[in-house]
Amino acid sequence: MERAIARDLFSHIVLFSSHLTKVATFAAELDCFLSMALVARQNNYTRPLLTEENLLDIKNGRHVLQEMTVDTFIPNDTKILRDGRINIITGPNFSGKSIYIKQVALIVFLSHIGSFVPADAATVGLTDRIFCATGSRLMTAEQSTFMIDLHQIGMMLRHATSRSLCLVDEFGKGTLTEDGIGLLAGTINHFVTYDEPPKVLMCTHLMDLLQGHSLTKSEQISFHTMSILRPEDSSTCIEDIVFLYRLVPGHAHHSYGLHCALLAGVPHEIVKRAAVVLDAVANNKCIERLCNDNIAARDHQYKNALEKLLEFHIDKGDLNQFFNDVFSLSLN
Repeated sequence: MERAIARDLFSHIVLFSSHLTKVATFAAELDCFLSMALVARQNNYTRPLLTEENLLDIKNGRHVLQEMTVDTFIPNDTKILRDGRINIITGPNFSGKSIYIKQVALIVFLSHIGSFVPADAATVGLTDRIFCATGSRLMTAEQSTFMIDLHQIGMMLRHATSRSLCLVDEFGKGTLTEDGIGLLAGTINHFVTYDEPPKVLMCTHLMDLLQGHSLTKSEQISFHTMSILRPEDSSTCIEDIVFLYRLVPGHAHHSYGLHCALLAGVPHEIVKRAAVVLDAVANNKCIERLCNDNIAARDHQYKNALEKLLEFHIDKGDLNQFFNDVFSLSLN
């Protein structure tokens, strides 16, 4: 009887399936529109202007999620016209580079689905694709992280058009530095060959890329950095650095990784040792061996064991006594 009732109910509903599908689709669309309108009103979003011109002009753009998780969010402008379409962004770790390029992509995406956007004003040219090579969270046994990055870059280089938006975050860091610089420079130079390159936002810490002749000189390449504040230009104290999270023209000379290590809670003695090593390498000095009481005591044990080994007579010496003495030294 239950099966008969269920079968009759199913047969009756099937007669109205097309109407029910339309109602469900309409309800889903209405829910999306209401949700976007509510978020736009609550977070002071503005209506973007979509245009057929191939440009991107955002005034005081913000990240839709990041601004909800911090007390103060620093907005940034984005202006990509016919020239300067390949934007290379350098700056310290933890200075907001990745957040910036992702917020631009999110604003472009929201504009195309009919949503208001987190900005004071936004003029967005029609975009056919958004390519991302920003590090994958996908864990797979078949591919390494660097191989995933290569596949993402390869897809971007093969299919990007002048109306595409390309995000590249730290490409090249997963392999030997020289290889990474070569691949990154080759990617940039390939985009330069376009009659009208795609809109490219590229973050990197490979500072050697900016030196020598790695990059083709072109008006299509522009350099930006995330600004920082230091009490004195000559100050070397990493505690004095303040991140401003503001995109400005130019490029950075340091990544300030030690400062970020302190912010992340890495023990101060480790950061201090890292500073000593970096200073020695920068000045072509010999790196002094780290020494403390435990290391000194262990070195003394090794020295005594070596002296006993040199004094041991292979024909006349007592081998059992020798090993007993050596092990007693290590135990002590």
